[in-house]
Amino acid sequence: MLKPTYNLPTLPPPGNLETTQVFREMAQAHRHLGELKGRATSMPNQGILIDTLSLQEAKASSEIENIVTTQDELFQASFFPPAASPAAKEVALYRDALKLGFDHLGRTGLLTNNTIISMFQLLKRTTGEFRDTPSAALKNETTGDLVYVPPQDNNTIVAAMSDLEKFINDDSLCSLDPLIKMAVIHHQFESIHPFPDGNGRIGRIINVLYLTQQGLLEIPILYLSRYITENKGKYYALLQSTRDTGEWQPWLLYMMQAVSESSIHALALIDGIRELMANYKNRIRTWHAKIYSQDLLNNLFRHPYTRIDFVQNELGISRQTAAKYLDQLADGGLLLKRQQGRNNYYVNVPLVNLFTNGTQRTS
Repeated sequence: MLKPTYNLPTLPPPGNLETTQVFREMAQAHRHLGELKGRATSMPNQGILIDTLSLQEAKASSEIENIVTTQDELFQASFFPPAASPAAKEVALYRDALKLGFDHLGRTGLLTNNTIISMFQLLKRTTGEFRDTPSAALKNETTGDLVYVPPQDNNTIVAAMSDLEKFINDDSLCSLDPLIKMAVIHHQFESIHPFPDGNGRIGRIINVLYLTQQGLLEIPILYLSRYITENKGKYYALLQSTRDTGEWQPWLLYMMQAVSESSIHALALIDGIRELMANYKNRIRTWHAKIYSQDLLNNLFRHPYTRIDFVQNELGISRQTAAKYLDQLADGGLLLKRQQGRNNYYVNVPLVNLFTNGTQRTS
């Protein structure tokens, strides 16, 4: 039987984690994260950010695991589930797991193992819990060489996850800065590898939920997965080098940089959404004044791909009226009308372009 090649450290890990270099990068990360929190709070409807940005996080996190889908497939999956591709369904489940965790956190203020297990069960559509069978060793994707053997015994996994749960929720256990703790929590979770599958995705959900629990965000809108996807080789190399050497500084610097760059990217998206919403608000009030409402505007940005029953239910109007509103906006160039089978749906093209390309181009 394979033996673990890494002794999980007690938490917090021994040694000085808050070095001068880490502290410098941590201060920058806090500055950008604070700006993101403030900008998000100023949004008139934060639900728009949760619905749209959580889907972008889901897409990027799934890509790390080689689950790749397009924006078009992703948005269509939300209202044509039977026709969705397997990858799009996987991404949608990630989003749903993140929302489930946020809901649990909002009710209890805690990020517990029960919540983590519930997210895993939703993500993987299973009733399973922490592994009760040995996990396969982790290998280098390129060379096939053995890289790491996670704990194999269920009792060891349960004990390690219990210690991690305490570390997450009991701030009296150490005085580490929350950003440093987040990086340690993520490394420890990935090293425990408590589930048969989905550990990377669940670990990345824990990141943003922990920042929300600590009050560094009000809503889970910082998606580190985009940065990790773009720096995937370094991510896995640093996970392992920290195990091999016990040297935490390179890993912590990587995670601080991930927070900074992800915050900057999220800020740009929020600014783009705000600018686009203001543009749409002005155009609808000017050219379609009789149908304008804040609820209609919110619908067009909460659902980049919307359809008649979404508008009908969210505005409390008849189906005929909802169809009339959407057709009028499509005729005016604000939406693109498409057909899927016998159903119509309507695309906010500049918003989709913003997520896809970082621009609001309409073609």
